[in-house]
Amino acid sequence: MRPLYCIPLLLGLAGCDSSDQNFQPGVVEWMEWPAEVRAATPFEVRLLLPFPPCHQWVYKPRVGADESAVTFEPYFLVDRGEPVCLPTEQVHVSTFVPNFMLDTLGTAPGLATPSARTFEIRATADVYASAPSPGVSSPVRTFGNVIVRPTAPDTTLRNAGGMVVLQFDIEGCALIRPAGSYNPGFGIVLEDQADTVGLNWVFVRGYIHNAAVPVCGQTRVFHLESRN
Repeated sequence: MRPLYCIPLLLGLAGCDSSDQNFQPGVVEWMEWPAEVRAATPFEVRLLLPFPPCHQWVYKPRVGADESAVTFEPYFLVDRGEPVCLPTEQVHVSTFVPNFMLDTLGTAPGLATPSARTFEIRATADVYASAPSPGVSSPVRTFGNVIVRPTAPDTTLRNAGGMVVLQFDIEGCALIRPAGSYNPGFGIVLEDQADTVGLNWVFVRGYIHNAAVPVCGQTRVFHLESRN
């Protein structure tokens, strides 16, 4: 995993001293990971989550695993000082909107199993929960699964899931983009261009792969499996 002990913000570098910082749970909007991995071998997971605006902060990755799932529970240490935001009064529509979404990699621990098994991939998310689970700082949601094999995992697919919004490019091609992100570069072309109903602000699960026939001129596409 890439070391992320102190991450620069627009207004400077956040310090590593947590004495003047508050704890803030991370809300994971989107995740990507290998559909299959080798047993007892750590693997990388891509996480997109909004970071605290107008404050200096330090990102802290946190991940655990048990016999059924890998769970990511990242958090931020946020400076307690007065918030300082960039002025927005004179921002025009054509002005570039900064992306307040942290795009980072987390490392899942190796999962030991003598035969092929399926584990869930979970993360803290913005969902309703009547009461927090014991030892969990915020609600946890299942983003998908990973198949663990002792040998020869299929490395051609990447599972993915999260909250998305629907967008269309200038040619009318349908893409999904992680919710909360204003960066059009995060958009992924939908493999099924006819299946776009109800894809705004919805939680999806599926996989990313290289299509045999390009879709909207792109071979890297998202195959939608479920939405809710």
